Amino acid sequence: MITEGMQAPEFTLSDANGGKVSLSDFRGQRVVLYFYPKDSTPGCTRQACAFAGAYEGFRRLGAAVIGVSRDSVASHARFAEKNGLPFILLSDPDRTALEAYGVWQEKKQYGKVSMGVVRTTFVIDENGVILRVMPKVKPDTNAEEVLAYLESL
Repeated sequence: MITEGMQAPEFTLSDANGGKVSLSDFRGQRVVLYFYPKDSTPGCTRQACAFAGAYEGFRRLGAAVIGVSRDSVASHARFAEKNGLPFILLSDPDRTALEAYGVWQEKKQYGKVSMGVVRTTFVIDENGVILRVMPKVKPDTNAEEVLAYLESL
């Protein structure tokens, strides 16, 4: 289980353009790393659009925003273009980061049990240390809660 004060697990994943992105690329700046279930679903779209709407605030505070799901690079490209997302989306089809961060879990939906991504956000400091873990976040309020937390530091 990932807890506050731990070193954030390193990963290298493909972005919406097919380029490789590693967490270590962001050393020296804060990172908002949010994991979400699926591109173009209602909740995930609202969450992504909320992060896009607050993006200037994150930039002003020097924080990178990165969204991660199992969706393909092509799916991320369509999702980002359709919704005007200015931040990085990473594809994790092999669940490397999802499992390293403990967000690939058993979920119950409509009485059915299955494995999936539990919507979770991590705030990581300039040295790669987890500052905040926000489990089971609400898509509509997650971005503003993270921005408020960063502003309070």
